[in-house]
Amino acid sequence: MLLDYGIKPADPPMYPLNGLRPKTVMLSHGHLDHCGLAPNLMDLEPEIFCTTMTAKLSALLARDTLKISEYRGHNIPYYNEEIADFERSIRAIRYRQGFESGGYSACFYDAGHIPGSSSIHIEKDKQSLFYTGDMNTVDTELLKSADTDLPESDILLIESTYFGRNHSARKMLEERFIESLKETTESGGRAIIPAFSIGRTQEILLILKKHGLHAYVDGMGVDVYNLIKKSPESVRDMDGLKKMFSNSNIVTPGQRKEIIREPSIIVTSAGMLNGGPVLYYISEIYDDPKSKIHLTGYQVEGTNGRKALESGYIEDRNETIHLRCRLELYDFSAHCGDSQLKEYVRNFCDNGTQMVLPVHGDNTRGFAEWIKEEIGAESIAPENGETVRL
Repeated sequence: MLLDYGIKPADPPMYPLNGLRPKTVMLSHGHLDHCGLAPNLMDLEPEIFCTTMTAKLSALLARDTLKISEYRGHNIPYYNEEIADFERSIRAIRYRQGFESGGYSACFYDAGHIPGSSSIHIEKDKQSLFYTGDMNTVDTELLKSADTDLPESDILLIESTYFGRNHSARKMLEERFIESLKETTESGGRAIIPAFSIGRTQEILLILKKHGLHAYVDGMGVDVYNLIKKSPESVRDMDGLKKMFSNSNIVTPGQRKEIIREPSIIVTSAGMLNGGPVLYYISEIYDDPKSKIHLTGYQVEGTNGRKALESGYIEDRNETIHLRCRLELYDFSAHCGDSQLKEYVRNFCDNGTQMVLPVHGDNTRGFAEWIKEEIGAESIAPENGETVRL
């Protein structure tokens, strides 16, 4: 049984580890670090389970990753034929629909992270494990918060991305964001909003709609919207999304030069400035002190977004671009903050969980120590390649 099979594209890919031969694969959601290498398993003919939305997003990302890797000369160990096999092999599961595979009983629960994201409960031989996947227990404009009526479990496998860090209050964050956008355009500048294509682009557009702001949208976020349209139950406000993705808002490549000339708000990929249409827009505004780049999420070390924040420059096709435009970061995270993570663990342990395994974070050991000291439950933060016997 394999829970998620992600990848970090590089040459060679930085993970996952080799040697896995699962009979069953369950994917929590459609982000590369959770689903990105699943097509490589097709020679094993595993049973693959995920939500309908996760299936669509995983295939979209796989094809995009393959296209980018071929352009950059990187080695991604699958081909279009395997992606097609992957799509045919998926068994789409609804939330709270119990199913069985390989001797395990399983059930998916809404994780509130991106459309279609799931937490996964599995049980075998009277022992149970709950895997949170990436999760968010706070409502957003795009999604309802993660399910709270959850089954008891002996073991909790929990993400810990924001252990030790809390998010700003959502209302205050939105107000600062909207005020900055208005100030930028009213002063004659162009407001560029780099946003992750899955979830973040749609969330930002709904926030802008709520405050009566018109925005253009460019990049893969449009492709993701077209998939969401086929599963409207995966979001809170499909009608609002349709209005923000109207034909007058969607930018074609031939329109970019025209819309960037005037004060405007443009939501575009990629969210960490490492590719996509955002690089064109930055090339047009980088030396304009009236214009601004509004980053909307965490910037991973080594990305252009992190370089821009820390050093004031980005790199594009071996050219270094020093930014005279302004730059701001807004934490529209789709993960639980520190207080929500701790509350989540307390609730599970109060209901009988005996072992907690923090993963997916910069300080999983610190989280494990906190769990042992503050809650009294057994907790291990496993390293890559480490075997934990339960």
